[in-house]
Formats: sequence, C-alpha cells, structure tokens
Amino acid sequence: LPSWLLATVVVLVVGVLFTGSTGTPWVALLAPALAGAGIAYAYGPGVDPAFELSQTMPISDRMILLVRGLSVFGVNALLGVVASLLTGQGALLTFGWLVPMTTVCALALAAATVARSANAGVGTALAGWALLVMGSQAATGQPAAAVLEVAWMPLYLIATLLLAGVALYASSGRRDDQPLWH
Repeated sequence: LPSWLLATVVVLVVGVLFTGSTGTPWVALLAPALAGAGIAYAYGPGVDPAFELSQTMPISDRMILLVRGLSVFGVNALLGVVASLLTGQGALLTFGWLVPMTTVCALALAAATVARSANAGVGTALAGWALLVMGSQAATGQPAAAVLEVAWMPLYLIATLLLAGVALYASSGRRDDQPLWH
C-alpha cells in the first residue's frame, strides 16, 4: 500500500535529520514501530481490498500472509539500512534495530491475526515497542538502550519465534466464522 510506504519514507527521513542533529539513533527507535504497523496492515479483512478474492484462491492464507509480511519487512529493512548509512551509524546499530524490528513485526502479525483486526495489531505493536523503549530508558537512562543492548538480542529472537508460531497457527486456514482456538 502506498500509504505505509510513504509514511515509512517520511518518518525515516525525519529520523535521519534528527539523528544527525541530536546524536540519538531515531532511525533505530522508529523503524520497529513503523514496520510493525505496516505488517499489521499487510493482510486481513477490512484492510486488504483483495481479501475476499484471496479466500477463494488455492493459495493458503499462510502463504499470502508470509509473502506480504516479507514484502513489508523487506522494504522497511532496506529503507532503514539506507537511513542508517546516511546517518553514519555502525553495523551494530543497524542490526541492533533489525532484530527488535523483527520482533515488533511478529508481535503485530500475531495480534492482527489472532484478533482478526489490523488495528489491534498496530495498537499492540506500538504499545509493546513503546513499553520496551520506555522501560529500557528507565533502567539504563538511555532512550536507545532497547536497540543498543546486545544482551537483549537473544530475548528478541526467542519472542520472534514464539510470536511467529502464534501468527502461523492463527492463520492456518481459519475463516471469520470459525473459532480461533480449535
């Protein structure tokens, strides 16, 4: 969708400008939230104009969900890497936000799939990321600790795997009129 792509580009450009002037890695702090919102709006009833058509196709819900999720994540990751290069941030910072971005995307996807609502996915992803950033700032005094602390990376990866499993299970051929948990 052009709207999430435009929003991503605008916020990352603003992030690059503010990172250069303040020294705070705004690109790293904003990219996970943007990708999470984009992932939640990538597929589902109410947000996808072709959703009903996709339900009649021989392609599984999982495949559509994964392809669209990969598209959103890939575009956000590419734009984020370019933004990180423009701000002169190192590779550690780049991977420092790519791993949390993956977790926030998995959270958004799981929430949107379970709730069958893109808005629920966006709200959950933004709230989750905001709590992580504020919690890490309260614990360390640094707003960017959520993306700079290497010790958190294994936790992000474990959470990503669990949340991806929830999203895949919740999208396993279920229709709107079926209960979520069989």
